Amino acid sequence: MAGRGDLGRAEAVSGRAPTPLLLASTSPQRSVILSQLGIPFDVARPRYDEKDVPGADPIELVRAHALGKARSLAGETANRPVLGIDTTVLLDEQVFGKPADENAARAMLVRLAGRTHEVVSGLCLIGPGWEELEHEITRVTFRELSAGEIDAYLAADEWRGRAGAYAIQGLGARQVANIEGDYLNVVGLPAALLVNILARRFPGVYGLG
Repeated sequence: MAGRGDLGRAEAVSGRAPTPLLLASTSPQRSVILSQLGIPFDVARPRYDEKDVPGADPIELVRAHALGKARSLAGETANRPVLGIDTTVLLDEQVFGKPADENAARAMLVRLAGRTHEVVSGLCLIGPGWEELEHEITRVTFRELSAGEIDAYLAADEWRGRAGAYAIQGLGARQVANIEGDYLNVVGLPAALLVNILARRFPGVYGLG
């Protein structure tokens, strides 16, 4: 069994190109972030049935989903690192997932307007003989939003498939008054957390550490 950082050190010494991560997600936003960071990767749909347990702690829930996604592919990848991520929006201890329809999206935006919510992501990176499981929290404060602003945003259809019914990397940025923490976490991948793990696990391999 390979020890801590063995794969990374071997590649750094040999000068070989780094092994691409396997991203257990088909999210376009996550792919864009990894490309922005200059981290080589491939994409695969996780073989994981994501179910939210009623009453579960939101942080433990996103960590469990990230772990489940990564583990669902880890057995098929030999020495390739597998990355699983799960993100949700939290306000007043209530989880705001992906809205089922426009009415649900409207209700979420009305609740978020003028308030500070948390974007919580679980991140799991699995390598040969080890697992890293962490989470990141970013606090986002929305402006007060008029009914007309909410209607216009819903009409743009950006809310579809988005936790919390908004996309900060798009028109949703107009709703934001302040951010505390990692912006890219709100987009869909806690980049600072991932970079720190890669620098520690694979020193010199991905241009980090």
